[in-house]
Amino acid sequence: MKVRKVLIIGAGNGGSSLLKALQGMEKLKIVAIVDQNLLAPGIQLAKELGIEVSLEFYSFLNENIDVIFDATGDVRVFEELQNHKPEHTVIIPGTIANIIMSLIEEKESLIQELTRQQRELDVILNSTHDAMIAVNKDGRITLFNRAAELLLDKKSSSILGTLAQVSIPNTRLHLVLQTGKPELNQEQQLDNNKKIVTNRVPMINADGEIIGAVAVFRDISEVSNLSEQVSDLKSIQSMLEAIINSSEDAISVVDHEGKGLMINPAYTRLTGLTAEEVINKPADVDISEGESMHMQVLRTKKPVRGVHLKVGPKRRDVVVNVAPILVDGQLKGSVGIIHDTSEIKKLTEELEKARRIIRTLEAKYTFDDIVGSSEEMRLAIETAKKAALTHATVLVRGESGTGKELFAHAIHNASDRKYNQFVRVNCAAISDSLLESELFGYEEGAFTGARKGGKKGFFEVASGGTIFLDEIGELELNTQAKLLRVLQEKEIVRVGGTKPIPIDVRVIAATNVNLEKAIRNGKFREDLYYRLNVLPIMIPSLRDRKSDIPLLVSYLIKKLNIEYGRKVEGIAEEVQHIFLEYAWPGNVRELENVIGRAIMNMTFNETFIQIEHLPSLGKSIVPSNYEKVTTVPLEDHILPLSDMISKMEKMYLKHVLKKVDGNKTKAAHFLGISIRNLYYKLEKYGL
Repeated sequence: MKVRKVLIIGAGNGGSSLLKALQGMEKLKIVAIVDQNLLAPGIQLAKELGIEVSLEFYSFLNENIDVIFDATGDVRVFEELQNHKPEHTVIIPGTIANIIMSLIEEKESLIQELTRQQRELDVILNSTHDAMIAVNKDGRITLFNRAAELLLDKKSSSILGTLAQVSIPNTRLHLVLQTGKPELNQEQQLDNNKKIVTNRVPMINADGEIIGAVAVFRDISEVSNLSEQVSDLKSIQSMLEAIINSSEDAISVVDHEGKGLMINPAYTRLTGLTAEEVINKPADVDISEGESMHMQVLRTKKPVRGVHLKVGPKRRDVVVNVAPILVDGQLKGSVGIIHDTSEIKKLTEELEKARRIIRTLEAKYTFDDIVGSSEEMRLAIETAKKAALTHATVLVRGESGTGKELFAHAIHNASDRKYNQFVRVNCAAISDSLLESELFGYEEGAFTGARKGGKKGFFEVASGGTIFLDEIGELELNTQAKLLRVLQEKEIVRVGGTKPIPIDVRVIAATNVNLEKAIRNGKFREDLYYRLNVLPIMIPSLRDRKSDIPLLVSYLIKKLNIEYGRKVEGIAEEVQHIFLEYAWPGNVRELENVIGRAIMNMTFNETFIQIEHLPSLGKSIVPSNYEKVTTVPLEDHILPLSDMISKMEKMYLKHVLKKVDGNKTKAAHFLGISIRNLYYKLEKYGL
């Protein structure tokens, strides 16, 4: 079998579809797929399948290509292929390729539909209670369903394809084939003592020819046994009553006129109605809200399910399912099953209440989210964990971007208040005129535009939980005085009100302001400072814990990979050197920003952050001990400009190498040239 070599030109949606359709065919070998866009879907698929990809097609025209599929739709590409292809090579343009694709898809669709129909037929034939046997015109068995296997104690695998008159004793299908006459409602005793009733009919095509025969038969020995069991009606009735009375579901039965016939004890427990109040009474006697489903079923003769009602004197919430009772097609009444949903409704309401509470809990982070193993960070975490075990006021201090809010979240979630409210207030983000009413709330009519009925402040909302006062150093002195009173008295007074409201709030404050200096300058109250500074936690800046940078980089890359849908594995060694040298004035927030922007500068197939991916901030990073190069001494006599530039370049290279301790990778980065270019210059100047 000759295998045809195929070349696909164009890796867009059409080329990608062609590749999917052709790559599994045994008689075709796809040599390559070509497209000027290496990010095209067909190129990506070809790489996954191990098929060669290229930007141009000329190099493949001498490889005995048998067929070229042109999926570009570009006339110039088609003409170019015509001019350069080998004589024996066939070019199939995009329009023909689309027709081929349509035919392939139609074929696959037809095969799938036939397969589906065959499966459905098999399921139907094998799920029916009636046994079925079919033979073709030669008398060989073509159908032997599961019911036939059970009745005849034979397996279809050993029966199919054999002659029916040989494999099945007492069969008459071969006689039906000969005579063409059906045999209906025939009783027969099988060798296994089972009694059956069977219908045998010939299968005749449109031309009147007999092309087979089929037998459908049923075991009537079960019917005989059943008739014996139902002969004692009193016994059956007693059994039915016992079942109904033992059910935990409430059951009621009415006759065809809608009068009560039967209820069980579960019905009385649910509705509170006794048999005397229900039997021979109208079907709606138990309905306290809604329409009787018994009466609806008796009118329509159709069952109903899942109808919500209220029943009995206590108006219990229930769901009812009611079905008609039909005997030989005659309506004799209806039966209803009643499920109590009052408890479910109560639990649902409690669950929703719990969900609402959970949605109001805003503390998202725990101590597991704080990354750092340096001594400074371990001390801060240890202090914070101790603070979480008390109700004392905590003052978190540190530069912007160090993670003060992260510590506040973690302290709350590790405390016994973690299931209560966590309220965050950025004191710098709310104007001084509004801050007091936001913190302490206000009464109705306290000022123009005040909400009717007043409003709770943040301290009231946080009662029982934690309030996080961020940027506490930005508070005005008058607000500081009122906050001091709240901390001292454990109560607040709403704006426009006179009644003190007691509160139980754990206060965590945070600031990047030098509060001691602010006190000396008269901008922060000393007494408030001492109230807040009960448990101080100092979070070190990133430049003071640079040993944590590798851990933070790994953590942030994992976090940003999830956010951006990327698979970045780490950073290059040169980038790590730069990160360790940089002062990070914006701390961890700046580090996350730099890594995020670097990832966005990467292509999807790059896995390590390189120097060229860093944003402009990263590329301007220089060591803190970097100094300006000394002035180049001028010669007494005039030199050519190129010689003077060479002298200066050599001197500057020596200076930079000295400052980076001979690290050529760092030197190349700071000089803004490639490492290869640096080596060239070092060799040129003998350095």
